Formats: sequence, structure tokens, C-alpha cells
Amino acid sequence: MLNLALLELKGITKRFPGVLANDHIGLSVEAGEVHALLGENGAGKTTLMKILFGIYKMDSGEILLKGRPVSIRSPRHALELGIGMVQQHFTLVPSFSAVENVMLGLKDLGVVPKIQEVRKKLLRLSKMYGLEIDPDEKVWKMTVGEKQRLEILKLLYSGAEVLILDEPTAVLTPQETRALFEAIRQMKERGAAVIFISHKLNEVMEIADRVTVLRRGKVVGTVKKEETSTRLLATMMVGREVVFQFDKMNGDAGEVILKVEGLKVRGDKGYLTVKSLDLEVREGEILGVAGVAGNGQKELAEAIYGLRDVDEGRIIFDGHDITKWSIPRRIKAGIAYIPQDRKEVAVAPNLSVGENLVMKDCCNGELGKMALDRRKIRMTVKKMIEDFSIKASSPDLRSRYLSGGNLQKVILARELSRTPKLVIAEHPTRGLDVGAMEYVYSKLLEQKAQGAAVLLLAGDLDEIFTVSDRVAVIYDGRIVGYAEPKESELERIGLLMAGVTDVQESA
Repeated sequence: MLNLALLELKGITKRFPGVLANDHIGLSVEAGEVHALLGENGAGKTTLMKILFGIYKMDSGEILLKGRPVSIRSPRHALELGIGMVQQHFTLVPSFSAVENVMLGLKDLGVVPKIQEVRKKLLRLSKMYGLEIDPDEKVWKMTVGEKQRLEILKLLYSGAEVLILDEPTAVLTPQETRALFEAIRQMKERGAAVIFISHKLNEVMEIADRVTVLRRGKVVGTVKKEETSTRLLATMMVGREVVFQFDKMNGDAGEVILKVEGLKVRGDKGYLTVKSLDLEVREGEILGVAGVAGNGQKELAEAIYGLRDVDEGRIIFDGHDITKWSIPRRIKAGIAYIPQDRKEVAVAPNLSVGENLVMKDCCNGELGKMALDRRKIRMTVKKMIEDFSIKASSPDLRSRYLSGGNLQKVILARELSRTPKLVIAEHPTRGLDVGAMEYVYSKLLEQKAQGAAVLLLAGDLDEIFTVSDRVAVIYDGRIVGYAEPKESELERIGLLMAGVTDVQESA
């Protein structure tokens, strides 16, 4: 007798206006299997999972659960069927405790047990899967890793047999990632099916049993882990060979170009998020700032660029105290900024590609003294599009219609064409596929080779290790340690990211 897949998708098709997001996709997941889902941005992964979780309705196709066809009407119905999803943005009530959040989820499913029963079972599941959590801790007090554990425990408590994990390691320290993988292995041993969505190919090779790759809404193929490699998977994703190793061209860094002294900066809620921070970056150097999201990285970057006021401390750039300088003055001095939020901060989505490319040059005389020189603007835009390989049907195309990778190329072109002395790159590859990531890395290394200093802020250690010369670890608004970007320092960096500062440097 043939073993039936726990979950099977057949011919799933979903259209949006002008886009065929899923084109007759087939996917099968066995009980006790970790099945990774890979693909570029826009490949159809998220759409497919939203169909499976009941957020979207498919146009055609069939979903089989334990061999029986099901029509999933909503996320609640998906949970009733035993399908759960942990999304990148958590769905927890901050003012509720862990146990109260679990009870809230059970209430949605029509179950109302006593709180003591829920606490007891939650603790049992926590120990069973190694997902340590305090059932009485309020969510707003939890770390990002603890919130994720709670989301997973909610699904396990509800009896989910199929768990969809969307980029689950994006916000975790290396130690938390290892703990998560051990929990996934426990789920697998107990017969659950785990769909693991990630762009980190090394992690996929570590945790997955099989991998399905999507490209342009279609399945490129499904392979067993032991029959593939990170290089082959990357080629399947983007349709060409991808460079993984970059020549950092290590040399002696130059003079200190940026010096931050005793910096104190407030966050959006009025609390200090950068606390007496000291930092130095040299010419011809990439300094990677590693840390779990929410430890002051965003506020630090915005303060250096001038988007956020400084409470105390000084920012010294190229020998000048720029703490109170305007943003245009900082730009003119040679500071470039690549924000983490491409669509809301870095570009004006309703302006054209061309307008976004030259917006910083319109008022400085570069494109005309008395009035804007339209011919010069067209030539400048044309050159930037060619130099940075921006794929747009026309310079007049609204930027909102560009893919994530091409939008980032617009930002890179605008910022780097000015020959900056300092590049502040804040999560520059977040949400990009491996092909676009490769391009961003090459451009940052190109800036370093030209003598610029690069301040790279990222939570992804793979990214920091790929291009950085030194690593500074930020925790609770302070730089708590420095390290070299090498494998032997990974454990120490992870501990520093978690706030454990009494760790020795590796030999």
C-alpha cells in the first residue's frame, strides 16, 4: 500500500491583475518531514502559503489533507484542519501574558479551558520541544525569540500537524536558531510536517529533508537534500550561477572618517534607544554592526544621517562635528544612506524611476544652475540605469511597480553615483533574492575599494560575515564588543547579541 502525503497541493493557480502569481503549482509534504520552500521575491511562495492558510482563495487547483480534498475558507478553518502558520509579523497581544495569548487562540477555535490547565499543558509542550518560555510573562516584555517560541507553542497547543514557518531565523541569534532547529527536529520526530520558508541556503541544507524551488510562479523542481547543494539550489532559484564568495580585498584601512562619541538618541516612543554609544569607522573599511532587531540600529543610522535628533554626544565626520548639521549639508559632505525601508523611506513610490534617481541633485546645481536642464537629466538617468542594470520598461515608470531588487538598484544608483565618503547601509538585502543580494554585496565592496567607509547594519550574520572587515555587536543601545568575521567567533558574537558580555575573544 502506498504512503499518502499528509498534505498535497495539485495545480494551484492564482491570478492577480496583470500577474500570474501561482501557475499550476504542485507540492506534497509527508508526515515527519521538513520541506523547504525557496524562491526569489515574486516567485509565488507567500501567495501559495496564504492559500494554504486560508488568507487567499485559489482560482483553480486542489488541496488534499490526508488524502481527502479540503476547501480552506479562512485561517481559523485552517487551524481547525490542523494547518498553522507563524508569519514574520507576529499576531500576539502585547498586554497579555503567554498563557493568555494561548487561551485567546483557543477561544477563537471554540475551546475555553481553565487557565491552570492551559498553563500546565503549555509548560509541558515547552519542555517537550525545548521552547523555553515563562507562561506568565507579558508579551511586551519578551524578546523577539521568545515571541516566536510562543507563536509556535500556540500552534502546537492547538494540535497543528502542518506548521508553516516563514523566514523563522531572520530575527534570531545563532543560539536561538540552533534551539529552533532542535524544536523542529522534535516536531518532525513526532510526525508533524514543517514547511520551512527561507532565503538562507545553508540553513535549508541543515534542516530540510526535501526542497521545492519556485521561479516566476512555477515549480522548478523538488530535490532531496542529499542530492543537491547550496550552489545548485541558488542556480535553480535565479536561473543562473550565483557568486557566494567575494574577494574582500583586505588591506590596511585608512584614517578614521566617522567617530561617534557618547551618543544618546531617543526612539519613536520617546525612550532612549541609543545609550552612550561609541563607534569608529575608517576609510576603506566595512564595519558590520550585528544585533537583534530593536537594539538601536535604526536610531543610530538615522542620527548619523540627520533624520533623528541627538540628545547627547557627538558625531564627528571627516574631522567635523556634524551633530547639528542639516541633512543636505551631510549629503554634500559625502554621506550616503541606504535605509531599511525601501518603499516608505528610501523612495517616493508614486514618482518615476528617473525622478527618484535624481531627486537629490535637483537643488544643488548639478542638473542646471538657473533652471533644470531636462537634457542633462535624461542623460544622467540613462547612465545610472545602464551603470546599475536597472530593469524598468521606461524611466517614466512609477517606482512602486519595480521589484524589490530593482528598487534597491535605484537606491544604490542614487546614493553611490555621488562618490560618497561614508555609506550607511541599513539591512540592504532584506527581502531580496540571492541574485539581488549578490549585486548589493558587490557594490558595497566596490565602494570600499574606492576608499569609502561602509557602516553595514544587519541582523543577518551571514550577510555581515560575507563583506565586513570588522564586526561590532550592538545590544540595548550600546556597542558591547568587537570581533573578526570568522566562524570561530560566531558563538561569541551570538552571546554578545543576546546581552552576554562576559565572554572571551577566541584565539
